[in-house]
Amino acid sequence: MEHTIDKPFSSLTQQNKEIGLFKMIWEDINCALQRDPAARNRFEVLFNYSGLHAIWIYRVTHWLWMRKLHFLARWLSQLARWATGIEIHPGAVIGRRFFIDHGMGVVIGETAEVGQDVTLYHGVTLGGVSLEKGKRHPTLGDRVVVGAGAKILGAITIGRGSRIGANAVVVKPVPPNSVVVGVPGQVVRRTEKPTDELLDLHHDRLPDTLGEALRQVMTRLDQLEGELHVHKNGKIKPDDEGYWIGSDFSI
Repeated sequence: MEHTIDKPFSSLTQQNKEIGLFKMIWEDINCALQRDPAARNRFEVLFNYSGLHAIWIYRVTHWLWMRKLHFLARWLSQLARWATGIEIHPGAVIGRRFFIDHGMGVVIGETAEVGQDVTLYHGVTLGGVSLEKGKRHPTLGDRVVVGAGAKILGAITIGRGSRIGANAVVVKPVPPNSVVVGVPGQVVRRTEKPTDELLDLHHDRLPDTLGEALRQVMTRLDQLEGELHVHKNGKIKPDDEGYWIGSDFSI
């Protein structure tokens, strides 16, 4: 299943070149102020946000990589990894207003492609699942948000406006405006239209796909037991506040 994106990723590098490095840095600082409530002013963001430092060094290493200065590009990217805890391969293609919050442990592979206004949290991996040359890392559409610890693996596309839940492992393409949770990642299509918010950062609003399936099974089991006049004691079920109770639990 393939999904289109807003702009050809082959043109992202050209778009970044046209805007200029200093204007791009200014955009990055502003987007950090918008997406991180802890950011108090531009001066603080400029000097204290390792995610932005990693992105700015990546812009330089990518410029070198595109000019076949591969060793120098990789050497600088390794210095950035040592300084920031964030590893971005110089060959990756990343759009404007890209924000890495906290950042420690983020890994972005060589053939990864990232659209505009994308946000990653710490521990995210955009990795490959093949030893073959060529495209082997994910493609993220515009306005995608990836929660802490999530792993997106393989040459798959994450559609525009989607949100990847924390610690999800995504190995299949994701349609636009979807939410992904669990291991392996379960895709949930949203029924509501996107809001006017800049980005969907509501990590507290994640569907419980396995829990809902279990509730449906338990409801059906209760119905069958009622029809057969068979009643078992010690049922495990959540109370009105959503906490699980039952005599079968031992801690």
